[in-house]
Amino acid sequence: MGRPARTAADPSTVVGYVRVSTDEQAVSGLGLAAQRTAIETECTRRGWTLVAVHEDPGVSGKTIDRPGLAAALADVEAGRAAGLVVSKVDRLSRSSFDFVGLLERAQRGRWNLVALDVNVDTTTPQGEMMASVMAIFAQLERRLIGQRTRDALAAKKAQGVRLGRPQTLPAHVVERIRAEHAGGAGWSAIARALNADGVPTAHGGVRWYPATVRYVIHGTAARAA
Repeated sequence: MGRPARTAADPSTVVGYVRVSTDEQAVSGLGLAAQRTAIETECTRRGWTLVAVHEDPGVSGKTIDRPGLAAALADVEAGRAAGLVVSKVDRLSRSSFDFVGLLERAQRGRWNLVALDVNVDTTTPQGEMMASVMAIFAQLERRLIGQRTRDALAAKKAQGVRLGRPQTLPAHVVERIRAEHAGGAGWSAIARALNADGVPTAHGGVRWYPATVRYVIHGTAARAA
């Protein structure tokens, strides 16, 4: 079955979202109260009906996997409200990637997103333009990070640094494989014997394959050369 159609919400209805981390007065609630007041004031100014305010007290903004935010998103995506309002963009997310992802989610779901401190307001042309600018800079940031990562890997490779996970296979297992191979056993036969004896692979796997066994011989020899 397909996903049920979203119920169209009254354009004047919004939900609020507030958050503080543990070191931001989560116990006293002062940070939450200030954010709630800012949202309520803006709703009054613009004639919006605030149908709910969802909270995440004492929760980090490093991930968007939060119960309060999930509830707020459920409200707008189910059509119980037409928009989501936060007092500051970092209450919603400290990651520009995640924030732009939420903007794109709002666009797909046809609900509005408003962050009062950075003039992101997808209910207005100016706010949509600001959202587009933030998306452009987030894309630039992603590309710069990717380029820095590629440059760093290339530099390590040029220095002869072996990339990837290090070999962690015990020496006695390597010697067993070498001895069996020297005695004429094929890769498949060695793999079957290791599996039968319950010998874990180099990275803790439970099953050996002929190619894995072959790599132990040739990979070890290449590193020793």
